[in-house]
Amino acid sequence: MREMICICCPMGCRMTVEKTADGYLVTGNTCPRGKAYAIDEMTAPKRMVTSSVPVDGGNFKMVSVKTAVSIPKELIFKALDSLKGVRMTAPVKEGDVVVKNTAGSGVDFIATRNVDKC
Repeated sequence: MREMICICCPMGCRMTVEKTADGYLVTGNTCPRGKAYAIDEMTAPKRMVTSSVPVDGGNFKMVSVKTAVSIPKELIFKALDSLKGVRMTAPVKEGDVVVKNTAGSGVDFIATRNVDKC
């Protein structure tokens, strides 16, 4: 049995997850998203990854980036390594792909804000 706090919404439900013969028994969640989160955490935990990269010729020197969707936890450091040496050139638009298929995950790093040209 494992105790956890759901991070799907601000309610922060305290849940317990227990492996059973038929799968997993989740208690304490107030919505179906909590149950899905708990089962994912037990079977294949994933996380969003955030960082920033430099921008040349922009009104900001850096642009924040994130993975488009969550990636497996074991790929986090490889994903961050894929950003080393990456530089963007202004203009950068929110949603622009910064690194495609990061760490072989099939997930892209995308810009999270606009950076206009100076």
